[in-house]
Amino acid sequence: MNERPDTIFKIAEPADWGAALVAGHYTGAPVDKADGFIHFSTADQLAGTLFKHFADATRLVFVAIDARGLGPALKWEKSRGGEDFPHLYADLPMSAVREAHILSRGEDGDWTFPGEFLRC
Repeated sequence: MNERPDTIFKIAEPADWGAALVAGHYTGAPVDKADGFIHFSTADQLAGTLFKHFADATRLVFVAIDARGLGPALKWEKSRGGEDFPHLYADLPMSAVREAHILSRGEDGDWTFPGEFLRC
């Protein structure tokens, strides 16, 4: 069995994340609500997630989450390309958030990640 990472990531629209900060928990983006779970990615899956779901975005929030604290509501399920993706069948509590940063595009149009962030 594959070992699961301790840190998973959520890419969120700034307005959605701002509402979560006020509420004290993240209920998900419209696609999450429609699917019945909050979509997350591993570090290796982030580029594909950005390309597929956020190709036209210019500014996002990049959130690192402690997967260990999410309990049995976190499921690993086959998704894009047959890979296992982390899905949370509950609201995301702010207590599970390790860090959140604004993610923006560089002059070349590519996403600029904080260098230390992917080493979580």
